[in-house]
Amino acid sequence: MKMEDYHHLRHVKEQQKSKKTLWISLFLTLFFTLVEIVGGLLANSLALLSDSAHMMSDVVALGLSITAIYLATRNSNSKYTFGFLRFEIIASFVNGLALIIIAMGIFVEGIKRIVTPREVDLTYMLFVAVLGLLVNIILTVVLVRSTRKENNLNIQSALWHFFGDLLNSIGVIVSAILIYFTGRTILDPIISMVIGGVILVGGTKIIRESYLILMEAVPNGYDLEKIRKDILEIDGVVDVHELHLWTITTEHYSLVAHVFVHEEYQSFNLIANINQMLKDKYSLRHCTVQIENPAINNHGLYGQHFIG
Repeated sequence: MKMEDYHHLRHVKEQQKSKKTLWISLFLTLFFTLVEIVGGLLANSLALLSDSAHMMSDVVALGLSITAIYLATRNSNSKYTFGFLRFEIIASFVNGLALIIIAMGIFVEGIKRIVTPREVDLTYMLFVAVLGLLVNIILTVVLVRSTRKENNLNIQSALWHFFGDLLNSIGVIVSAILIYFTGRTILDPIISMVIGGVILVGGTKIIRESYLILMEAVPNGYDLEKIRKDILEIDGVVDVHELHLWTITTEHYSLVAHVFVHEEYQSFNLIANINQMLKDKYSLRHCTVQIENPAINNHGLYGQHFIG
């Protein structure tokens, strides 16, 4: 009989609220994407077509986010020892990249339409934009509530997509009103490019956060040198090195540390004390502490300072 590997911290994540929210968002987004494509073609409006392209990316983004949530519920195995939690970050990175690509596409098409203006059907444009505004308000509110209950970079990346859609819907309405009163169709691509800038900011933010996690940077809010100092203050600890702290996925952190200890101290008790301090003071529950002796474990010139 094969025994299951024991894990102090299960590398799974149950997110029932987020799962339900994303499914609702996916169906609403897919429906309205089709509406905007038809409306944009009939109105010949770049603002509507750019928004429909953004909405199509939302469908893909939501699909990735849903996949990440389902994968996060799978247990770790002999190959994926941290489970499938990291896919949440990969999905966030892809979503952020999609936002940047969409923004660039809007800029390129906007410049083309500034050079060669096109007539816009304001009736179609305004009707679809108002409908889109209502849909995007609902979706944005739903996702904001979900992020409050379950902090998740994956959901935040999806939220940025819909925040961009919300702004785009407002922009389309504003441009339609301005075009009606001024007759200047150039306002359609100009406002689209402004919205593209907002989308670019959101994509850059998500890319940066997911990049830092993928690069295993120290999570925001943690000071590695302060943690080192707190470990050194525990009776029996002489030195701390090979100290690493990184993020597996949102709010799932791992820490490893090698420590030199006084020979008269019981190593098992010392490890327990260190782990307890990290849990109580920093809420770090997945920690690996390795006890070493510089006289036995060769550390070169560095270790010589702690011998004798």
